[in-house]
Amino acid sequence: MADVISDYQKWKQQGEDLKAQAKQAMESRFRQLLAEAVSLAEEYHADFGTALKPLPPVTAFRYKASSKAKSKSKKAGKPNAAKTPEIAHPEPKEQKPDPKLAGLQKRLAAAKKKLEEAKAAGSPTRKLEDRIYELEDELGLASKAPL
Repeated sequence: MADVISDYQKWKQQGEDLKAQAKQAMESRFRQLLAEAVSLAEEYHADFGTALKPLPPVTAFRYKASSKAKSKSKKAGKPNAAKTPEIAHPEPKEQKPDPKLAGLQKRLAAAKKKLEEAKAAGSPTRKLEDRIYELEDELGLASKAPL
């Protein structure tokens, strides 16, 4: 009977050791994956100007922007400013855009953004595509109308 108890205690201890090792391995892998996700998100943002959308089960993915990205952009901006000195040119006065056209353009841009989000989420896009078509048509008619 004592052998069974001591065997059980050894088995339990080995299980706890294995559990601790597995915990460390999982945490390490999780951190590696997060670091890779952050670098991909930063690269995507730098290349395409928008943030990646996480999958629906992921409610939030936040990270602090690395100082590397900031320093690169600052360094890249400084040489260009030194190479091209700006000369003050008086800008010709432009006519104010038609408020109706501006409103239509704004609504069209918002509808296109919603369409892209719907495509990314895999949602039906028919209604949004129809709305964009209507707005483009309305914008075209409004721009051709005499002022």
